[in-house]
Amino acid sequence: MEGADSERKESGFKVRTPVDEARRILRTAVESAHNGNGDGDTPAKSGRETVDVERADGRVLAAPVTAARNVPHYQRAAMDGYAVRAADTFGASARSPEVLRIADGTGGDASVAPETAARVHTGSALPEGADAVVMIEHVETLESAGELEVEDAVAEGENVAPVGEDVEEDQPLYEAGHRLRPSDLGLLRSVGYAQVSVAKRPTVGVIPTGEELVEGDPDPGEVIETNGLTVSRLVERWGGRATYRDVVTDDAESLRVAIQRDLTNDVVVTTGGSSVGKRDLLPEVIDDLGEVLVHGVGLKPGHPVCLGLVEGTPVLALPGYPVACIVNAVQFLRPVIRWLEGTDPDPHLTTQATLERKIPSEPGTRTFARVQLEARETDDTESDEPTFTATPTRASGSGVLSSVALADGWVVVDDDREGIPAGETVAVQNWEPNA
Repeated sequence: MEGADSERKESGFKVRTPVDEARRILRTAVESAHNGNGDGDTPAKSGRETVDVERADGRVLAAPVTAARNVPHYQRAAMDGYAVRAADTFGASARSPEVLRIADGTGGDASVAPETAARVHTGSALPEGADAVVMIEHVETLESAGELEVEDAVAEGENVAPVGEDVEEDQPLYEAGHRLRPSDLGLLRSVGYAQVSVAKRPTVGVIPTGEELVEGDPDPGEVIETNGLTVSRLVERWGGRATYRDVVTDDAESLRVAIQRDLTNDVVVTTGGSSVGKRDLLPEVIDDLGEVLVHGVGLKPGHPVCLGLVEGTPVLALPGYPVACIVNAVQFLRPVIRWLEGTDPDPHLTTQATLERKIPSEPGTRTFARVQLEARETDDTESDEPTFTATPTRASGSGVLSSVALADGWVVVDDDREGIPAGETVAVQNWEPNA
């Protein structure tokens, strides 16, 4: 690659791979590298593990799940009232009630013989001998006589939840690849699961690079390290497990050692040093260790991203400017984490808004414009107009971290458009939703 790299450093990026094509190339490489590493029915590339159900929120199922038992697993009263034999209530009415003897005990502890009734509460087991429940509103109790007047006839099975009414034993519940939600955990426990098999959380080594980076107070010419911190927290939010490394200086051998050290992870991510300058050594290091799949993508900010594969491990060299780093992390690292789990990225939440100022863009480049949302004042509740306005942030450089941190989302200008005019309705992507 030495000759091609020299030409690249002299001329810059003459050809930039479209975002969708770059993502396709990356996905093909990741999936090819992991083919045959699964263990049967799990779609996950990163392996599987067993976890307690109460700790499985947000995890991805590694195998299909079927119900281990019926829910409910017994006949139960669906109303407060009295369990009876339906035939004993035939013809009962307020004018001509049927009189039944009150049995000893309640719920499943009682037994209902002909012409008797037993007190039950919602959820109680249906007493032996009963086949229906009369609602409490339709009876009059004669406590002194130990009797009950039934003022409404009931049919067999009325106000009774049968076995398996909610879930039947062996009923399919979830496919492999389903991401578990709190309501799913409740259902899993109710059908008999204390533990569940899930995809392992993909591990990501995050390596900030650059001889100008420092952790403490910076001197002139020094910059506080933020990209590695931001990316490592995004990894955790996206379901991965991040190892946040110390800064590595712009030295080819040091970068080589750092990448090789972290190949035990499912993904390696570096920040900085991905462009075409003299200190941008990572593309050469990745190509020497493995293969550069894509270098230079048609997106703004952040076109100098480098995507590679080393010993079957995806290595993503993200640009050093903070905004460019974040944009590329969302566009490439987030999908890789999902693919390793055996899923696809969920669409971002969006808010429809009216664009207040024009967003410029170059054809062939996908632009991510940071915007701030503001509620629109309107008295017309019947209008189809968006109830928000979106204003592009004035601080729009790829090195201005506040333009992301203080924005409400970004508007994506597709590759085939020369910007978006003011007044157009746009979808503002909330790529960083609150937990």
